Amino acid sequence: MPESRYPHPLIDRYASEEMASIFSPHMQALAWRDLWIALAEEERDLGVKIPQEAIAAMHAARDKIDLARIAEIERDLRHDVMAHVHHFGEVAPEARKHIHLGATSAFVGDNHGLIQHKQGLAILRDRLIGVISAIANFAGEQASASTLGYTHLQPAQPTTIGKRACLWLQDLVFDLEQIDTVVSELRFRGARGTTGTEATFLELFNGEGTKVDHLNKRLAERFGFTGCYDVVGQTYPRKVDQRVLSVLAGIGSSSARFGHDIRLLQSFGEIEEPFGTHQIGSSAMPYKRNPMRSERICALARHLCVLELNTSWTASVQWFERTLDDSANRRISLPEAYLSSEAILILAHNVGGGLVVHPAVVKRRLNRALPFMVTEEIILAGVRKGGDRQDLHERVRRHALAARERLDDGADDNDFFIRISGDKSFGLSMKDLADMADPTQLVGRCAQQVEYFLRERVGPVLEETANLRAAEEVRV
Repeated sequence: MPESRYPHPLIDRYASEEMASIFSPHMQALAWRDLWIALAEEERDLGVKIPQEAIAAMHAARDKIDLARIAEIERDLRHDVMAHVHHFGEVAPEARKHIHLGATSAFVGDNHGLIQHKQGLAILRDRLIGVISAIANFAGEQASASTLGYTHLQPAQPTTIGKRACLWLQDLVFDLEQIDTVVSELRFRGARGTTGTEATFLELFNGEGTKVDHLNKRLAERFGFTGCYDVVGQTYPRKVDQRVLSVLAGIGSSSARFGHDIRLLQSFGEIEEPFGTHQIGSSAMPYKRNPMRSERICALARHLCVLELNTSWTASVQWFERTLDDSANRRISLPEAYLSSEAILILAHNVGGGLVVHPAVVKRRLNRALPFMVTEEIILAGVRKGGDRQDLHERVRRHALAARERLDDGADDNDFFIRISGDKSFGLSMKDLADMADPTQLVGRCAQQVEYFLRERVGPVLEETANLRAAEEVRV
């Protein structure tokens, strides 16, 4: 590519070559030729007079693709599909009059679009399982590690690091289930004619509708689909794009939730994403370790989630049997959705597999807030020793506010327990209070929840890891 042209960041910086190739002009040309060859072969088998020499010529010329020549023809014809038809005829002259027989542009354009969905979702599924595996390992290692839990981004009750990681994992498992569902729902468009009536093919087969059905069944099978959509206009239903991109946007939102949490935890100093030996955090502040990978996850997810709105809008304006205002739009929105999704998962795998926990910081932050989390237990213990509940509540309130004010003024330690142990109304020693505030006794069934979730929900997913694509390197 000339250096004077805009380099697309999703291709040049973030996604894999494998994903980018699915949407390349060369792969499009190959896929369209495969569709034309399949159509001609199936038509011939059903009685259409197409010479075997024509079929052989198509096969022989399949890989003879000159994209510059196709572009030249398109500049003249102003029609992308017909430019490919003409070029295929140039390199396979014996087949020229049989190429695209009975078909409309949507035969290659839309069937190929569905093939791209299937190919892209297969890559994303592997990437997603890789992320789940990485975070599951982290969750298992940290299943019992107590940490400060938050609601409203304010200190709440203790949880464990592993339990929090399972919140990220569960969202990703939901996404995997949605991928499997949408893949199982994908169908082929098939050879359906200009407005989906199959009239052209009915004419081609002398009115024999069973041959039209057989043609579409065979075409779907050849390209890995279980059948065709029951009814179509000129195109496959654009609700399909909306359905698929809602799943991709779900991956974006789940990954962004993970990325946001890591960014917050890194700002607390508790957990950090991987940081390269020679990585520079800031051009002006060399000491910085910015969470740039997690930030990138969140940035790309924002773009991805907006693309889902694009497909919803497109699906809503398909006038009657179709309108062409989806074409230019889909050339941009669909590839970018897949490239963004994969880039996000590559980053999430890298981050999830290299998280660094700082236990001392985790403990210090938990201990600072921990005394306030057992106030109810303190009141109940005082009541059991003969105290008045309302009086004890007021005393706890005053001691807690004084301790909180001291912390806000810069104290490193929380002296709430010292104040309570010194108040004879409670009759509690520092040991009594420390026992109440043992974080391992305050995290409930976190460890058991992690163990169960990893075994019952994540375990079956990870049985597939041996056959997955290797993790992609984070390039920038």
